[in-house]
Amino acid sequence: MTTKLFTEVDAKAAQQLLESPTPPLLIDVREQNEWDAGYLHGATHAPKGMISFTIPNIAPEKSAPILLYCAGGVRSAAAAETLAGLGYTNLTSMAGGINGWSAAGLPVVETTTLTPEQKSRYSRHLLLPGVGADGQTKLLNSRVLMVGAGGLGAPAALYLAAAGVGKLRIIDFDSVEASNLQRQVIHTTDRVGMLKVESAAVQIRALNPDVEVEPINDMLTTENVASLLNGVDLVIDGTDTFEARYALNDAAVKLGIPVVHAGVFRFEGQLTVLAPGRGPCYRCLHPTPPPAEMAPSCGVAGVLGVLPGVIGVLQATEALKMLLRIGEPLIGRLLLWDALEGTFTELTVKRDPHCVACGDGTAKGGAA
Repeated sequence: MTTKLFTEVDAKAAQQLLESPTPPLLIDVREQNEWDAGYLHGATHAPKGMISFTIPNIAPEKSAPILLYCAGGVRSAAAAETLAGLGYTNLTSMAGGINGWSAAGLPVVETTTLTPEQKSRYSRHLLLPGVGADGQTKLLNSRVLMVGAGGLGAPAALYLAAAGVGKLRIIDFDSVEASNLQRQVIHTTDRVGMLKVESAAVQIRALNPDVEVEPINDMLTTENVASLLNGVDLVIDGTDTFEARYALNDAAVKLGIPVVHAGVFRFEGQLTVLAPGRGPCYRCLHPTPPPAEMAPSCGVAGVLGVLPGVIGVLQATEALKMLLRIGEPLIGRLLLWDALEGTFTELTVKRDPHCVACGDGTAKGGAA
């Protein structure tokens, strides 16, 4: 007599598992068209025919509890046998599948508003646990302020646009120069002399028509920062002056808007996420600006062209994590990259209880 290598449960028992303190990873093994018609909340889509290839990324730990479902229970049982053959040891198949779930009066997530073109464009996102159709829809409804369309803003804007962040508000007061093109990859030779925000808008619209670009040719100041932050979910800080950084920080703290901050210098870069109420703000790290000779601009000190590309892409990564609420953002952590040594160093940074922007005596003061 063959011993089953997995457990079968009905819809009600499956619901109890999913509502337990340690719920299993929920995997939908149906085809794309079935998934598009509705799925269970929190499920990861991994069609049965591909599950052998996708499961290492979905569940790298083979002892992790996994609950599989299909339409009626046959394909999920077959998928469970496949995973057992690959060494997975804590497998459950939902008998009756999503049809039995619905018949029991349990909720099914309605079809998303993604168009066929969007499902194709973002297909690799739709396969990811923690993203999927729900996450992609969330990105399409997100609004990000890009402060600067230069070395950091250029790669960050391109990757956020490619990811489908629905609205990018970009502020910069400069025009494209030939010397920018060594690192500011959103601009091109034929757009030298064009406003940077307009050049960036041209490239973003060409990359992804889903993205609405709001170019603002201006300098961020204490007078306009509140209006710039109005309605946005997150900020990418690509500023190159301390005045702008402090103005942005103070307004973001007051409004409770997270800022993905970064800086580059010659062969070194740094990155952190400043999330009000969850960690330090910029003034906690730098209460006062350093002397000018200690912080020369790229035009004075130089910068390796690829350096802001790497750091800007990491900014986009942190932004996507924050918007999707996945992973562990760099809140309370400062990531340093030495390009010449090829090393990353992480420092712990804490909120200053005496900070003039977010300290205990301010309206936004709280535990780090």
